[in-house]
Amino acid sequence: MVHDTAPPAAKARSVLRDSAFLRLWTATTASGLATWALPFVLGLAVLSRSLTAVELGVLLAARTTGFLAAVPISGVLADRYARRQVVLYSGLTSAIAAPVLTAFLGNSLVLAAVAAAAMGAGQGACRPAFSALTAEVVEPVQRQQANAAMTMSIRVTTLVAPGLTALLALVVNTQGLLLGIGALWLVAALVPPAGSGQVPSADGKGFVTEFLDGVREARRHPWFLAGLGALSAVIATGYSATGVVLPLVSRDRYGTEAVLAGALTAYTLGALAGAVLMARWRPRAAGWTGLFGLALYGFAPLALLLPVHPFVVIAVYAVAGLGIDLFNVPWFTATQREVEPSKLARVSSLDFLLSYGLAPAGLALIAPAITEFGTSAVLIVCAVVCFAAPAIAALVPSSRDFGPRHE
Repeated sequence: MVHDTAPPAAKARSVLRDSAFLRLWTATTASGLATWALPFVLGLAVLSRSLTAVELGVLLAARTTGFLAAVPISGVLADRYARRQVVLYSGLTSAIAAPVLTAFLGNSLVLAAVAAAAMGAGQGACRPAFSALTAEVVEPVQRQQANAAMTMSIRVTTLVAPGLTALLALVVNTQGLLLGIGALWLVAALVPPAGSGQVPSADGKGFVTEFLDGVREARRHPWFLAGLGALSAVIATGYSATGVVLPLVSRDRYGTEAVLAGALTAYTLGALAGAVLMARWRPRAAGWTGLFGLALYGFAPLALLLPVHPFVVIAVYAVAGLGIDLFNVPWFTATQREVEPSKLARVSSLDFLLSYGLAPAGLALIAPAITEFGTSAVLIVCAVVCFAAPAIAALVPSSRDFGPRHE
């Protein structure tokens, strides 16, 4: 367990004045923008008839497969070697894959899928390494502010990037946009600062043994298992259900796509507000606050179930967005604080593997479930799960503060 030993001077200094953190923030923002941009740009390729819808599905599936395969491998490597090196090679993998994808897009689906899988692998490999590198670069008392700043960059990117990319598409073709994604990955690879040094080697342990050591470390923290279970449940049910049902409700109940656009924008703005709030707020029961925020997502399927005014749907999505970053910021901060530093990347990889990994499964199962049981039944079940899972997680004693309390 890592205790707060930062000197008073560190407590008074803003993390935004730290050049090492700003380099790390720039790199993670570039990787986040590149990650978001790929499916959007490939979607533009469908509109321009460079790709078919089936080919788009194959490329996105290949990227997801690469991501999920790389996350646990990266977790082990980032705990075995210097995290900065893992970020470098991960970013370079995606950067090199971008021109390959550009060359074969519309020409060879197999080679384009291989390139998309490589980009997904680079994306997945950098996630645990970035999380662990944050703990090396940022002082303990500044980590919540740092994680809030990281989250803010993601939300601003989500809010602004679609319009900017659409404008770029007026003057740059799909191939040029894909090369731009490669350039973003170069920034992610080359800009981050060095960490505090190489973590201890695994002394010849095999990959599986090292990964299982990370699992054992995760099990040592009941709050982590409880919180991860709640997060995975919300993503696999509520997030997936609303992702499928929201477009249908917007079209069929309200007769306009404006509700869809408004709800998604409100969600992003709400999440941005949550990140801004958590940059300064230090709730006494940070874990319970985060789990309460996570449970707020349960109102989203309820809003889609009930015949409410469209502005209610939009407002509920803003509240859900606010809640998700009430959870995310203290969650990442607690993981960086409580987990053994030499096993942090492996534990973080479990987080990304389950939370991100269950999202495609949830999306794949929701549509058949709606066909079999009806939209109302699915939304009711998803709302119950979204409310119940965080409430059950909160019953674990160490969940109150996401770790033992330091009096």
